[in-house]
Amino acid sequence: MTTRAPSATRAASSLAGERGAASILFAVLGLALLMATGLAVDGGRKLGALSEARDIADNAARAGAQMIDEDTYRTSGVAAIDPAAAIQRAQAYLAAHGHTGVVIVTGTDVTVTVTITLDPTFLPGLMTVSATESVTATTGT
Repeated sequence: MTTRAPSATRAASSLAGERGAASILFAVLGLALLMATGLAVDGGRKLGALSEARDIADNAARAGAQMIDEDTYRTSGVAAIDPAAAIQRAQAYLAAHGHTGVVIVTGTDVTVTVTITLDPTFLPGLMTVSATESVTATTGT
């Protein structure tokens, strides 16, 4: 008959209540790592969408700001924007690049606001990835 040392018996009995604790710990840590990875991936996509929205809005505003009312410029020498033509040109630029946005013409300013919404790739259903940028171009000579 074999006998256990008293210290081995005490160690075995103190760990008896810890069965499966490592499995739960790894599951919780795995879920936390998955969430952190998802936030990093989808956060990076949001930064990319912000950059794209700014680029598209910037170029659309520039295209609209180039629509100077030639008659007003010839008669008075003042570079005034033709609002209807500016809105049409900015909207055409947005449509040509597969986006939509809001175009506002005020005096010599053309403001374009673009929103890009993406489906999250890593954490579907938990959040929406969207980016909104607004750019104003000013007409001048």
